[in-house]
Amino acid sequence: MTYTLPTPDAPLNIGTRGSPLALAQAYETRRRLMAAFDLPEAAFEIVVIHTTGDNRSMIDADRPLKEIGNKGLFTKEIEEAMLDGRIDIAVHSMKDMPVEQPDGLVLECYLPREDTRDAFVSIKYKSIAELPEGAVVGTSSLRRKSQLLNRRPDLSVVEFRGNVQTRLKKLGDNVAEATFLAMAGLNRLGMDDVPATAIETADMLNAVAQGAIGIERRADDARAKDMLDAIHNLETGQRLAAERAFLGALDGSCETPIAGLATLDGDTLTLKGEILRTDGSESVADQISGPIADGPELGRTLAEKLLSQVGDDFFDWK
Repeated sequence: MTYTLPTPDAPLNIGTRGSPLALAQAYETRRRLMAAFDLPEAAFEIVVIHTTGDNRSMIDADRPLKEIGNKGLFTKEIEEAMLDGRIDIAVHSMKDMPVEQPDGLVLECYLPREDTRDAFVSIKYKSIAELPEGAVVGTSSLRRKSQLLNRRPDLSVVEFRGNVQTRLKKLGDNVAEATFLAMAGLNRLGMDDVPATAIETADMLNAVAQGAIGIERRADDARAKDMLDAIHNLETGQRLAAERAFLGALDGSCETPIAGLATLDGDTLTLKGEILRTDGSESVADQISGPIADGPELGRTLAEKLLSQVGDDFFDWK
């Protein structure tokens, strides 16, 4: 070892967004590093970084994400802080991460994955099927909007963002009858009191990498590499390798409704994928299986298979 481990006098700086969920994920990362290297909490410093996606004026205005930017909304400022040395590692929700990292940064450490399913949240109803005809549902996710309208074209969808408390208040104020959250976030925050029902992936396939935490580092930081290798979860990495290759082949962004989930059974990986028209009028789904080691190639193959069934204008805005 040619480096020293972090100490209270020279802590490892962990970059994160400032939301309750982002902080919970940073704290989990810190706990795992503390346990792996028998280090005190003071050997780590949580550094909160405000991102473009955290701009309250944008969130409160309920502007569609496509009008604000793409997945880099939640990562750009954090990655800049890592490149200029203000932080050593960065903790991300993987469903927010672009497929490609900026030059000089590496993303290859993942923590054990949480529940990948979406949660149906409503004060009055328990499921999408219970919603009355013409009911208003709030979501900022184009994937969820497209999936919902594909299954229930009679429903109305409005932009709906903010933290859990903000969304519940909107439901209470009758802005919408229901909304969606990620089960992973609710579980990590211990929010058992939220009126949420898990939606099985057969009914609403989740976003690529949903429920996974990724930890990014500088490519030339040997200490960070060794420390993150010690807490990396191999199974999560194998699953995300297939899912993110699938997303990359589809040129996925916040402007394209794409869902994908890889599961493992012994030495076999199965990847399910779905792409939809943005208005929900058409959905194409399929799955593919093969050796775990072939995960990225399976992802690209499934993407090509789905794209071969649709026209060039499939993802155009309606």
